[in-house]
Amino acid sequence: MQIAALFAFEGEISSIAPLGEGFINDTYIVSVAGEAKYILQRKNHNIFPNVPAMMDNIAAVTEHIKRKVADPLRHALTIVPTVGGKLYAEAEGGFWAACLYITGSKSYDRADTAELAYQGGVGIGRFQSLLADFDTPLHQTIEGFHNIRYRFAQWDEAIAADAASRVAELEEEIGWIESRREQMLSFWSLVEDGTIPTRVTHNDTKISNILFDADSGDVLCAIDLDTVMSSTSLNDFGDAIRSYANTGAEDDKELERVGLSIEFFRAYAEGYLSERKQSLTPSEAEWLAFSALYITYEQVLRFLMDYINGDTYYKIAYPTHNLVRTHAQYRLLQSMESQYQTMQQIVAELLK
Repeated sequence: MQIAALFAFEGEISSIAPLGEGFINDTYIVSVAGEAKYILQRKNHNIFPNVPAMMDNIAAVTEHIKRKVADPLRHALTIVPTVGGKLYAEAEGGFWAACLYITGSKSYDRADTAELAYQGGVGIGRFQSLLADFDTPLHQTIEGFHNIRYRFAQWDEAIAADAASRVAELEEEIGWIESRREQMLSFWSLVEDGTIPTRVTHNDTKISNILFDADSGDVLCAIDLDTVMSSTSLNDFGDAIRSYANTGAEDDKELERVGLSIEFFRAYAEGYLSERKQSLTPSEAEWLAFSALYITYEQVLRFLMDYINGDTYYKIAYPTHNLVRTHAQYRLLQSMESQYQTMQQIVAELLK
């Protein structure tokens, strides 16, 4: 209650209860007169070292969206300031932020149907389309996010240090990374030289970060904007495909279950391009399908690098968890590579 009292909530608070599993932030639902009204979060200062900059990003992006939508309180996240008018509060050794709870909304943990994959594509496509003319500089709150040149610098350091003495046993896996290094750097150079434009990106495009109207099933808005930054919008498309269209689990031990579902790829791409087609540049359209390979490759690298470093970044459930993740993501990458021509054809068809 003491933390909640720091924010400009209207009405007498009747209850505060945990919401979700809280893997990164600690999230609570705040009810007024027995009705859910607000979301209160303790931001993870380890993951997000510059919370004030992060909140500035969220405020700038949401205010831009609100000026364009019919119902700003339902079609965009609404920050609730502190009683002093700030975007966040500092208390109990941490940073806290609040927003309105959108009543009559629902979310999904996973896209288990092609129709839901389509709607997820609509959600992210609409988010990007609404921000296509956004020209306010955003803070880079997470260094090197989806920047493969930055990741290779980390990778080379990890190989040289061999902190967990595992490099000798990983000749094959390291070869997977090195054989595609130039291909991935060539793609990223197009971002660096401006051939592929820099835009607002969500950077966490899983289906649970899209809110839907509980009655109609229509997309309302994108939420969980902590990772909003400037990069290529292709990252959001690629990461969504990596999540939505994988027929197996990210850490699947049964590799025969892992692969790219072309049905789900098409569904997501169709939804995404229904909102985004008009604002894509020719270079973005050309590299849209490849972005799925790029992001999946990056994740193979990051899981393997963490295993080499001694499992210092990702939480693991057993000693070889990161290696299992590496193999599962590599199988997904191979499946994408084998179907890449079909992926390109689908994108071309949808852009006509």
